[in-house]
Amino acid sequence: MATQAQDIVGSPNRLARVVSHSLSISPTATFHSPPSSFGGAQLTRTITAPKQLKPFDTQDIKILLLENVNQSGRDILAAQGYQVEALKTSLPEDQLIEKIRQVHVIGIRSKTKLSEKVLREAKNLIVVGCFCIGTNQVDLDYAARHGIAVFNSPFANSRSVAELVIAEIITLARQLGDRSNELHRGTWNKVSSKCWEIRGKTLGIIGYGHIGSQLSVLAEAMGMSVIYYDILNLMALGTAKQMPTLSALLNDADFVTCHVPELPETKNMIGADQFEQMKQGSYLINASRGTVVDIPALINASRNGKIAGSALDVYPSEPGGNGDYFTNDLNPWAEDLRSLKNIILTPHIGGSTEEAQRAIGVEVGEALVRYVNSGVTLGSVNLPEVNLRSLTMDEPNHARVIYVHHNVPGVLRKVNEILGDHNVDKQITDNKGDVAYLMADISDVRPGQIKEISDSLEALSSRIMTRILY
Repeated sequence: MATQAQDIVGSPNRLARVVSHSLSISPTATFHSPPSSFGGAQLTRTITAPKQLKPFDTQDIKILLLENVNQSGRDILAAQGYQVEALKTSLPEDQLIEKIRQVHVIGIRSKTKLSEKVLREAKNLIVVGCFCIGTNQVDLDYAARHGIAVFNSPFANSRSVAELVIAEIITLARQLGDRSNELHRGTWNKVSSKCWEIRGKTLGIIGYGHIGSQLSVLAEAMGMSVIYYDILNLMALGTAKQMPTLSALLNDADFVTCHVPELPETKNMIGADQFEQMKQGSYLINASRGTVVDIPALINASRNGKIAGSALDVYPSEPGGNGDYFTNDLNPWAEDLRSLKNIILTPHIGGSTEEAQRAIGVEVGEALVRYVNSGVTLGSVNLPEVNLRSLTMDEPNHARVIYVHHNVPGVLRKVNEILGDHNVDKQITDNKGDVAYLMADISDVRPGQIKEISDSLEALSSRIMTRILY
């Protein structure tokens, strides 16, 4: 099969590249207007097909996908004619460095760490796709300073996490984990002591973002009262009530659940002092980031009866793959944690549903295609969000210039001097801190002139990365 990315003196018969938007579960799905309700013939207009762009200086786009990225994402990327290598696991750092030297695109989930040491070896890399919510496993600053865009899927698994938390609330309230383990061992222990309905209880949500707010609706529908704490003043859904301080929430909640990002401000956000402020016999759930809860403090609060039960889906250190790795060698308190009663320990499965992973595959896969094929940075977490309408087949002798550069005075003037022999039909630029992103569509470009433009842009002192699509 022919590949999409070819030299400027390549075969004229190249595969068309089409991004599918037919999967309705994708957060970025395109919505179509319904048929006219006025009857008769509807107004129609001719839509010119978009011109399929390709990088002039790259024979093949090579993609490495790690950690068993969902098939939906793999299919989208493979349909473009890219060379896609997909592995089911993460890689040790030395193997990752060896692999990343050859690829233009890498797709990861939460276990692969793209540190400065790793990214420094990625000489051909233009974009990273995080097929998950978080991006803390990537050195975003280093990537931005070297023109490497990073995309993620911040909302696609929100429902899956919210449903898991609801399941854990009921499981903890009824001590289902302990009763199940006992019966698996052959012990019949039918008890009602300290087993509760969740109806009428108060759920305290720390972080009222996409997951927290969905959880709020589900919990209220099951008869719970909902309070929440967030550093922002956010509109409550239903009859939920925002609390002025974290302490106020901890004092009032029967169940406390954490849904905050990993930041210096959230490290050990729930520690010994916070456990003291919680109700006697209350419950804690953490499905956010492993550093949010001080685990030794949780162990102490569980042993002295302050906490009646807890559920953890995330941990400060997590294994790089499946296996018998959740031991004291990984975290020094692991065996003490495992010994607690009425505790649910799950291996970071909050977003691990077929629906969520399929939606993430679609969202990130399509974002990668847009960036590789058109230079569009909408949704990037570390570069300015810039977009230009697609070139069309009515614009055959056009090229798209993408220039990532240091945000210093005079760059636009110098770039336009280089592009001066061509008409600049469209141009847009934006910056994010010290990094700026410029896109320009120029007309009347002969293939032989593209290398000259590229070399001139590469020679500018402001240059971080240059790409030209034609």
